[in-house]
Amino acid sequence: MVANSRMAKHGRLLRGCLVALLSSAICAIATGQGLPMEVESELRRAKIPLDATATYIQEVGSRAAWIAINHKKPFNPASTMKLVTTSAALDLLGPSYTWKTTAYTTGTQQGDVLRGNLIFKGSGDPKFLMEHFWQFLRQIRAKGIREIRGNLILDRTAFEESSFDAAAFDGAAEKAYNAGPDALLLNHKSLKFQFLPDASIRKVRVSVDPPVANYALGSPELSSGSCNGWKDKLGADVSNSGATFSGSFDADCGDKAWFMHPYQMSQNQYFGSVFRQMWHEVGGSFRGEVKSGSAPSDATQIAEWTSPMLPEIIRDINKHSNNVMARQLLLTLAADPMGQPATAEQGARVIRGWLANKGIVAPEIVVENGSGLSRAERISAVTMGKMLAAAWRSPLMPEFISSLPVAAYDGTMRNRLKEAGVAGRAHIKTGGLREVRTIAGFVLASSGKRYVVVNFINHPNAASGRTAQDALLQWVYENG
Repeated sequence: MVANSRMAKHGRLLRGCLVALLSSAICAIATGQGLPMEVESELRRAKIPLDATATYIQEVGSRAAWIAINHKKPFNPASTMKLVTTSAALDLLGPSYTWKTTAYTTGTQQGDVLRGNLIFKGSGDPKFLMEHFWQFLRQIRAKGIREIRGNLILDRTAFEESSFDAAAFDGAAEKAYNAGPDALLLNHKSLKFQFLPDASIRKVRVSVDPPVANYALGSPELSSGSCNGWKDKLGADVSNSGATFSGSFDADCGDKAWFMHPYQMSQNQYFGSVFRQMWHEVGGSFRGEVKSGSAPSDATQIAEWTSPMLPEIIRDINKHSNNVMARQLLLTLAADPMGQPATAEQGARVIRGWLANKGIVAPEIVVENGSGLSRAERISAVTMGKMLAAAWRSPLMPEFISSLPVAAYDGTMRNRLKEAGVAGRAHIKTGGLREVRTIAGFVLASSGKRYVVVNFINHPNAASGRTAQDALLQWVYENG
């Protein structure tokens, strides 16, 4: 009887093992079948072959993938590369990290006259905006300085000095996203042109922000046509000394704004022109030159501006896909404690080392500028997926997740999946370039389980792949 009991027990164990093995095999077969039928159908409709896509889906509490297709193949990730840069920054810099912009003087101050130079030293602040600059100048004025009889010295030595071709990526140097990195970046080096039609004078009032000293503005004619393609009709000619709009602007357009990168202006010209105007507006006087240089060791610190903390910065980067800020962040990762100027190459090495320390082997990764605004950057879906799974396990997970767009609600996902069940239940970073469409992030399924979801499309028809990606997010929500 004892022997029979033991045999029965062993039989039950064997059957249990066989069931487990069979279940595992079925799961493996299901995974091997590829994408869900509805997703494959959308890809076929868009004429995108499966081998032009990569997918990686994993429950956050699991070490194994649920679906993995072409997951080890390197793809251009477009702006989902920002997830790598921002996650690395949170881990390596910490959530309380801030950037400092410091003002120094040389010479002597006699009454309200500075008989010497005013020096600004930057550390790469990605969000040194006009309102911040105005407050900073108020601090300097509060020190009793009104007239500066020396020069304005701009210290950008935190980043390596290099030539930057704003037209190199897509030939559109005037696009705001094509501004280059700058250790003393002011207002993302952009100009906002505001157009307001005025029927009483049959003209269009044009203003520019930030205010720029000695910057001429020419207005377009007011027309009564359609507002379609209004930018193309303006006949814009923007130079380092002014902007003219020789075309027309339609009355039906109402109030419109156009953000542009004044690539014809050097970094010194842009910063100097804004400083001259704003210093005048706060009651100051300055007639000197604007030069590059470094703060001497005997300079006197008179004011310091502290940026918002890192979590606010990465929210701007990820929710709004800010390429200029992402470039700044990669260079910040490369900051040398010995004071050597940071380079993008060093930033890339930092990221590779960070991934290796997490046990993520990523021989395929290529980091050019950390923003995804690149034809060279590459990463596999499995590397992205494992990095996201590690971010979920991090004690800084809440700060990271809150930086991602929420499906149907904000950021680059605000107009997607509004009527779907997954609306409000997915934190997803999007990416898009010519022939590239990507998504990466987290989906909270209807079951209560949460999944890492990565999908890359690299194909001439990639722009038509958005429907397939939305279908994938909805499928994970329903079936996860």
